Amino acid sequence: MSDDDEALGDLLALLFQAHPWHGVAPFQESPEVVNAYIEIVPTDAVKYELDKPSGHLRVDRPQRFSSMCPTPYGFVPQTYCGERVAELCEARTGRKGIRGDGDPLDICVLTERPAAHGDFFVRARPVGGLRMIDGDEADDKIIAVLEADVTYGHITDIAEAPPGLIDRLRHYFLSYKQLPQPDAPRRVEIADVYDRSGAFDVIRRSAEDYRTQYGAPETRIAELKRLLAG
Repeated sequence: MSDDDEALGDLLALLFQAHPWHGVAPFQESPEVVNAYIEIVPTDAVKYELDKPSGHLRVDRPQRFSSMCPTPYGFVPQTYCGERVAELCEARTGRKGIRGDGDPLDICVLTERPAAHGDFFVRARPVGGLRMIDGDEADDKIIAVLEADVTYGHITDIAEAPPGLIDRLRHYFLSYKQLPQPDAPRRVEIADVYDRSGAFDVIRRSAEDYRTQYGAPETRIAELKRLLAG
């Protein structure tokens, strides 16, 4: 990036708040350490979700039932669940006809500290994930620990995490869209739980899917200059 491009990028950062999905870069240490944008926290009685066009949080819906997400939950910026993530899901499950859900990669962050609300970033270290399939869509949930967390920060792989907490996450994602009728069809399944290396693979693929879908983020300043000059 040229000096002029860097200066323009710095000026834009002073004038405008970055879009949480498109305007904030993953850390250079990714996938070992990632930025995680938190949309909801365990005390939220409504489900907040990023409004993709504006970059603001909006109310997606009230939580339908008594189950609430047991950890802060959000997504990794500049990721996208597309063809490469779907291909990995097919390869690992033997299922055909899987497609990416077209959203940024979801992440759950284990921490002992409560947060009053979402709409913030944390440094998180991925330790594993849930290979979730929603209908015919790959909808992976990366499980990470808050960096330097006193209770969970030492964990390096999902096998070291409290099994009960992982069970809570599984239950939440299996039930948060499920109607309470006994004969209601289940649309969500968790095909398997994968380890740290599996999480890294999903993160890398989702970053590649993002570049395929939206282009290389590092070229955007030069493209903006080109458009302004035209």
